[in-house]
Amino acid sequence: MALASAAPLARAQAPFPSKPLQLMVPWPAGGQTDLTIRILCEEAEPLLGQPVVVVNKPGAAGTLVAPALKAAEPDGHTIGQVPITVYRHALMNHVPWDPLTDLAPILQVSGVSFGLLVPASSPFKTVTELIDWAIKHPGELIMGSTGIGTTAHLAMEEILLQHNVKYVHVPYKGTADQMLAIAGAQIMAGVNSTGFAPWVEKGQMRLLATFNATRNPRWPDAPTMRELGYPQAVYTSPWGLAAPATTPPAVIQKLHDVFHKAMFSERHAGALARYDQSLDYLGTRDYRQAVLATVEREKKLLARMNLLAKTAS
Repeated sequence: MALASAAPLARAQAPFPSKPLQLMVPWPAGGQTDLTIRILCEEAEPLLGQPVVVVNKPGAAGTLVAPALKAAEPDGHTIGQVPITVYRHALMNHVPWDPLTDLAPILQVSGVSFGLLVPASSPFKTVTELIDWAIKHPGELIMGSTGIGTTAHLAMEEILLQHNVKYVHVPYKGTADQMLAIAGAQIMAGVNSTGFAPWVEKGQMRLLATFNATRNPRWPDAPTMRELGYPQAVYTSPWGLAAPATTPPAVIQKLHDVFHKAMFSERHAGALARYDQSLDYLGTRDYRQAVLATVEREKKLLARMNLLAKTAS
């Protein structure tokens, strides 16, 4: 009996980590986020003293990480990359998990740049010109995004709702399709993340503004939406790392400290820069507060867009 009762205690007091870690990535292997996370893991391994194995779980719009973490042992050996879209998905759909209660944030790592783009042949040279035209021509503006309820869609909608602009929204399946549509002037404008970079650099489309908090050094002439009088229009689709909800605080702290140091390594920062991503660190407490604030803000916006999941009657 004494031996039996001592076994759980011994497991509870075992030093962390006591075995290799798994880091679940909800995207296919070989993509930009997957590649940078693999470098982040390699930088974290010597600090942990254990390997960190990346496990790809693509599908369901990048949300499969949430139920997988909910089902995992809460001992810190299974963690995941969690995009902000996981929280938005739970607002828009009835799902058997709640990211606010089933996940324990560790730290925020990065985000991307979103921009408002028009074809190179467009008469619109500024955001003001585009919006003024749309106000005078209700229902005639044709704008594209990477899908209904995506960050690109919400970023665009928030600006136009402030001016009560009626427009035609064209959702695309991905960046490539949308870029071809903008470059070919099949649509009048669109919002996308930094997949637009090569198209802008080749002169096939024009960047009117970004949704960053500050100007992007790659496009210093492009103003931010914040500069243009939209203080809430900061969208970077940030992502971070999280663990199962009941992971011990001491383990969360250890994971935070290790990945905080790893994310600021020269190699990892360089990898992010290659894909136009930036270091966007938030500690555990601030990351949780930022997620809560984003959920409340997007809940209101999604309600106005009639995209919130319907409650059972």
